[in-house]
Amino acid sequence: MSDPALGTFPELLAHGVGGRQDLPIPFGFAVTGAALALVISFVVLGAFWREPRLGDPEAGRPLPERVGRVVDSAGWRWGLRLLGLVVVGYFGIGLFLGPDLDRNPTAGAFYVLFWVGLVPLSLLFGPVWPALNPLRTGFLLVAAVLRRDPRRGLLPLPARLGYWPAALGLLAFVWLELVAPDRATVPVIRTWLVAYAIVVLVGAVVFGVDFLDRGDAFEVYSDLVGRLAVVGRRDDGVLVWRNPLEGMSALAPAPGFVVVVVVLLGSTLFDSLSNAPAWFRFVQNSELPPVFTNTVGMLALIGLVLAAYGLTCLLAARLAPGVRPGEVAAEIAHCIVPIAVGYVLAHYYSLLVLEGQRTLALLSDPLVTGTANWLGTAHWSISAALVTPSGVATLQVTLIVLGHLIGTVLGHDRALVLFPGRAAVAAQVPLLVLMVGYTVAGLLLLFAG
Repeated sequence: MSDPALGTFPELLAHGVGGRQDLPIPFGFAVTGAALALVISFVVLGAFWREPRLGDPEAGRPLPERVGRVVDSAGWRWGLRLLGLVVVGYFGIGLFLGPDLDRNPTAGAFYVLFWVGLVPLSLLFGPVWPALNPLRTGFLLVAAVLRRDPRRGLLPLPARLGYWPAALGLLAFVWLELVAPDRATVPVIRTWLVAYAIVVLVGAVVFGVDFLDRGDAFEVYSDLVGRLAVVGRRDDGVLVWRNPLEGMSALAPAPGFVVVVVVLLGSTLFDSLSNAPAWFRFVQNSELPPVFTNTVGMLALIGLVLAAYGLTCLLAARLAPGVRPGEVAAEIAHCIVPIAVGYVLAHYYSLLVLEGQRTLALLSDPLVTGTANWLGTAHWSISAALVTPSGVATLQVTLIVLGHLIGTVLGHDRALVLFPGRAAVAAQVPLLVLMVGYTVAGLLLLFAG
């Protein structure tokens, strides 16, 4: 099936196709233009957006009532849950029964179709993983058989737990994806997934099924991205067409949320850094084990992103007397989400297109027999028509800048609520500097080499 020129999954971990030389304008101009776009947007927002416009609980146009009835029906919900079980069950064939060979689709299905593909899927349809999650479905089925209320665990769910389980789960996953030895092999993926499932299900048993809302890293990931979808739910549960910024603005602060978004952003930046020739040479020349060096590098970059964010919130609070730095950090963390989403789409676009096609073909033969064609895709050929170097490079810059612009708008609107009077504009200056810094650093790392 596969085109040998495109290699196998481990060889495609570099993700990118475009480079600095592939941009239609000089790279320096692209970086300068991106920074200027943020500055200009800040000025325009300050001049023309002087009152909060987001966060209205009644915002959005309701979908037709019959659509809402279908989507909210038990049949629809259980249909999606069973679909999730079928898809994951099929994935389990290669995971538990297939040999550990390059043609086993497990690595591509997990890292590409699931992790990367969940972003565009959630952007289009909203938070899809909570509806498909087999861990949630399995827990609900067991609770139904035992005739127990799935929302009641052994202990009440403490509010202070917040997003911390999801933050730790995301950190564990990005370490697996970016650092772990033999991370593309079936035994490593299988061991990690089994351990993750056990931890999440234990959490559900102890605290009830609502633990998954903020404790399952992948549900949280899908929910955050899905808040940028044009279809969503209001606080009263009504399905509506909405301004995507409304969904993101409705995110309520909770413990651990800042760490979740920082891990998403910092890990993607580290993925770019780890593919840079300079970092690769540094790791190879170091006397320390590569897994140790990369682990420290990933944690250091995530810590740097967090430190920059914390310093920004501290400076903003000092410019707005009466507002605490912790309050600023909690209230504007949601503006980092579209930035992280932009980076993820920019960084992984070519991987999704190329390796996604290869994985779909390999899924027809999950046992790697060499003859099976269960899904009718085994003979697909890989097309690179959508990943021309100049096209990918331009798309990457566009997505990164767009993510930062959306984050700037969200931050500005929340600042009008959070900061008093004229301090709203002054307190946003550190946020603007942070945005420009993230943009420049992200572009430099993405196109390093």
